[in-house]
Amino acid sequence: MQIENYRIELRDIHLFAHHGVMEQERLIGAEFTVDIVLTMSDWSCAESDSIDGTVSYADVYDIIKEEMKKPSNLLENVCSRIMEAIIDRFDKVVEVEITLYKDTPPMGGDRLRAGVTMNGRR
Repeated sequence: MQIENYRIELRDIHLFAHHGVMEQERLIGAEFTVDIVLTMSDWSCAESDSIDGTVSYADVYDIIKEEMKKPSNLLENVCSRIMEAIIDRFDKVVEVEITLYKDTPPMGGDRLRAGVTMNGRR
């Protein structure tokens, strides 16, 4: 069997943060949800069964959590920072797709959420 690549996925990461264009959003904060998919270039871990050949979910989560702590006006800015931090830290990651949702944007509406999806390659 020839493995071309594989993906690491973290879904439904719920974090409280202070992002938004309006000053009140950055002061009060809101709930956000992050989905991220990492495409990997090296699949040797599938044979070795060693964490050394892959990227730890916990390390990816820590990067997301740290970048979410930095207030931004735009979700696009947050996504870009997370993607860059992951690409900079993990050589085996060749592509990152991230979706960041603001779970209760200040637009009215019942159960409305708004988000941004970004995709980047090394």
